[in-house]
Amino acid sequence: MQPIESERADVTSCDAPGPQAGPPPNGWSDPPCPVARAVNLIGDQWILLILRDALDGTRMFNAFQRNLGVAKNILSDRLRKLVEHGVLVRRTAPSGKRQEYVLTDSGRQLFTVIVALRQWGEAHAFDAGEPRSVLVDNNTGTPVPALHLKRADGVTLDAGNTHVERVE
Repeated sequence: MQPIESERADVTSCDAPGPQAGPPPNGWSDPPCPVARAVNLIGDQWILLILRDALDGTRMFNAFQRNLGVAKNILSDRLRKLVEHGVLVRRTAPSGKRQEYVLTDSGRQLFTVIVALRQWGEAHAFDAGEPRSVLVDNNTGTPVPALHLKRADGVTLDAGNTHVERVE
C-alpha cells in the first residue's frame, strides 16, 4: 500500500484558527481544542514511534535509536520534549551507568491512543494478505480486540452520535 499524499481537510471538531504568521503567542495551535493540544505534544511521527517502543518496554537511548533508525539529534530532541511534558521521566538505569527513559502515568495513558492508531493501520495501511505485526493479550495469547467507545448503557459511540461543545 502506498503512503497517502497530504491533503488539507476542513475539520469541524475543533475551532481551527485561520492563517497566522508564525506560532501563536501561547504556543498552542488551537488553545480550546484538546485534540489540537495533544497533537502539539505528541503528534510528531518520531514521538509516536518512540511511544510505541516505550510501551513495548524500550528504555535506553541506543535501543530507541537502533529500533527506529532515527538520527541521534532528532531522537534527543523528541525524548527531551517527552520528558519536558511529563510523558517520560529520565533516570539513572539500575546498572548506574546509563540513563533510561521510563513512561510516567501520563505516558502509559497513551496506550489506548497507540492501539487505536495500530488498529486503524491494520485496517487501512496494508494490502490484503500483507504480513504485519499483531498486538497480543499476554494472558490469552489472542489478538487484542478492536477498540469501541461505548456509553454506560452499552450503545456504541461514533462521530454520528456525538458532538463537540465549543467554548466561547
